Amino acid sequence: MTAIVEREPAVRDSAAGLVANRLTELLSAHRTDDPQAFWRAQFDLGLAWVHFPEGHGGLGLPPRFQIQINDALTAAGASIANLARNVLGYGMGAPTVIAHGTEDQMGRWLRPLFAADEIWCQLFSEPGAGSDVAALATRAVRDGDEWVVTGQKVWTTLAHAARWGMLLARTDPDLPKHQGLTYFIVDMRQPGVEVRPLRQITGEAEFSEVYFAEARVRDADRLGEVGDGWRVALTTLMNERVAIGSSIPPRGGGAIADAVRVWKAKGHTDPVVREALIRLWVEAETLRLTNLRAAEMRSRGTPGPEGSTAKLHWAELNKRIYNLAVDLLGAEGLLYPSTYQLVLPEASTMGRRDPQKNFLRARANSIEGGTSEIMKNILGERVLGLPGEPRVDKDLPWTDLKR
Repeated sequence: MTAIVEREPAVRDSAAGLVANRLTELLSAHRTDDPQAFWRAQFDLGLAWVHFPEGHGGLGLPPRFQIQINDALTAAGASIANLARNVLGYGMGAPTVIAHGTEDQMGRWLRPLFAADEIWCQLFSEPGAGSDVAALATRAVRDGDEWVVTGQKVWTTLAHAARWGMLLARTDPDLPKHQGLTYFIVDMRQPGVEVRPLRQITGEAEFSEVYFAEARVRDADRLGEVGDGWRVALTTLMNERVAIGSSIPPRGGGAIADAVRVWKAKGHTDPVVREALIRLWVEAETLRLTNLRAAEMRSRGTPGPEGSTAKLHWAELNKRIYNLAVDLLGAEGLLYPSTYQLVLPEASTMGRRDPQKNFLRARANSIEGGTSEIMKNILGERVLGLPGEPRVDKDLPWTDLKR
């Protein structure tokens, strides 16, 4: 743990020492061969999201400490597989709950979420509302202390494994589309919720379509005020882009490691191929360092445009890396070792070690979490200050919109 203390200036020694002491206690007092019990203990010691408040998995410290915590746990042989197994809960659900939830909601959801006792999914996109999420049609009608939900969602990652879903629904169709929305956390295992797998190009059904037939949600499971769903959803969306595109692997790790491994295994000596690989390695390292700097500067709450920047660059770079990896495989790149048997995975399938599968899976990178075109719009308008695209429907009641 000394590396954490040495890396911090003297003014932060007390914080670094606190983290080091908690890490030492965690690793010495709790078994690493029982991952979920270990993750619960990690939460209780404030090492789940170190930038969260004390008592809710954190210590109220800058988020940069979390990177060092995860590195130290990995080096000690402790599993951090919960971050992938519950990727939507960890990267999107928890930040939204901490920003907009009540004390009771934080107390009920955050610990089992972090320990992967309860998997989360996101219920935003619909067949008629993808990039324009605010145009969604799923309705939630109040019935006393409950809401009755009817509608359809699509592209819902890990819906088949989820206990809770982050649901954005329309509660007032007479208001403009961004104003009549409310955000709920819905029980995915209740009557009235049907999950149907969608088979991907990889042969897996990592995501699904979800149907709500008068499913019920308690008003106590509403996040934020009625009609304030869009503001709450923005917290989820901005954290989604960070979760997808802002990973910080070890130097030379991640997707580029797969391409380098294939290059070495195949014994390529062509200098043109080597130069192409080196250029991609430099891009991957630049993105890694940019994400590291952004993580060190990030504060708790809704991230800034760095999430959109990272997500855009990561999506396009990932596709180019796996294009090269498959080219390096030659005829072997035509094979598909994983086979096309339908599989319902229990965790996100991004970043598996099979280049052929990653080549196919990477096609989704520029679509999921906001398309690359949407990311460019966000950066153009909010970072560069360019004029926005005309939005003639912004102030119209949702019921008057053409669908």
